[in-house]
Amino acid sequence: MELRHLRYFIAVAEELHFSKAAERLHIAQPPLSQQIQQLEAQLGVELFHRKTKRQVQLTEAGQVFLQEAYQLLAQLQKAIELTQKIGRGEKGQLRIGFTSLVTYNLLPVILRQFREQFPEVELILQELTTTEQERSLQESRIHVGFAHPPLEDNTLNQKCIQQEALIVALAETHPLAEQEKISVRSLVNQNLIVFPRHLGSGLYDQIVSLCQQGNFSPKVTQEAIQMQTIIGLVSAEMGIAIVPSSLQNLQRTGVVYRSFEEKTPLVETAIVWREEDITPVLKEFLQVVMSLCDK
Repeated sequence: MELRHLRYFIAVAEELHFSKAAERLHIAQPPLSQQIQQLEAQLGVELFHRKTKRQVQLTEAGQVFLQEAYQLLAQLQKAIELTQKIGRGEKGQLRIGFTSLVTYNLLPVILRQFREQFPEVELILQELTTTEQERSLQESRIHVGFAHPPLEDNTLNQKCIQQEALIVALAETHPLAEQEKISVRSLVNQNLIVFPRHLGSGLYDQIVSLCQQGNFSPKVTQEAIQMQTIIGLVSAEMGIAIVPSSLQNLQRTGVVYRSFEEKTPLVETAIVWREEDITPVLKEFLQVVMSLCDK
């Protein structure tokens, strides 16, 4: 049995007339009659009572088969549409890794835009450090990540989508909070709260580089994985933090942000993926990210 048998049968069942069904299908009437006879032979039942040579009526078996044929063709059409959507990247699943830093300005804009364009794609988000994202990409547990170079795995594709300066987060009671801008040298002997280097060397090394600009080594007294935890510790007056400028969007009672007088190293955010794991959905996601970040 082939699909054309179902379509021919449905046309005859709806018209109840071979000539009218043949005209509707744009074929001759004799081949249509032969196809219906073949179908009946394959099923081993009569689908039509022949009232005249051309006019017919559905048998009880034909009535049941008509409803099933409708469902089969509807299911086929649904399968075709679903396959086409997946092939075009309009439907499917995308697993995204991200650091806490990108949630303060970059990621919300990207996700909102992508969801507007591709509402049927399921987004699964997982907060991971840069190092964890590299491992997850290697093990195909995520499709794409938002991380901070440098990366250890040079086989990964990466594209820089943002660069931002470093600023200082201080308790509002801190003496330096009275200044509009702060010199790097003024941070000598200040207790510093930082992100652990082993979970992503980029930010840590840039903080060290900035302190070396001021001819001193940072006095690290606390480490925390989450940016909001770092700011929480600043609020508790456990120390100060040198953070990317986008963190100003994280408002916390008792915490103020100040720029540096000097030019600082730039914190880079990159979108990272594996070329061999690219899917139609990921391809569309990358295009959305590039179009937003190239503006």
